[in-house]
Amino acid sequence: MTYALDANIIIHYLRDNPNVINHLETAVDNDDFIVIPYVVDYEIRRGYETKPAPNKEAYYGIFSRRMDFCSVASMGDGFWAIAIKVYAELYNKRLTVGENDIQIAAFCLYNGYTLVTNNTDDFRNITGLKYVDWTE
Repeated sequence: MTYALDANIIIHYLRDNPNVINHLETAVDNDDFIVIPYVVDYEIRRGYETKPAPNKEAYYGIFSRRMDFCSVASMGDGFWAIAIKVYAELYNKRLTVGENDIQIAAFCLYNGYTLVTNNTDDFRNITGLKYVDWTE
């Protein structure tokens, strides 16, 4: 199985959330793949560019080094068509979801990945998206 990490899960990991750590260790033990979509990498990196948090970049570097089995994954070209459909579906239901979350969902749908997030409110209305919350 391949899991795509949302930014909030990376933050929980950096804050030593034991549930997230245990789930990551289990995934690695099961030879599952862990990816970080480019848009999530962007969210994390813009966070330490816009907030006075001197340790964030260092923590993200540590996270990246400690997770040598994890890679930042290109979004690819094909996911855009899915992103447009997801946006239209949500729009027609009069639901608002952030653009980055739509891109993350489309990336997972396009690739058949399971999203790891604790932002289930935004993702539960996206048809066909598989997601889990490792903070529980």
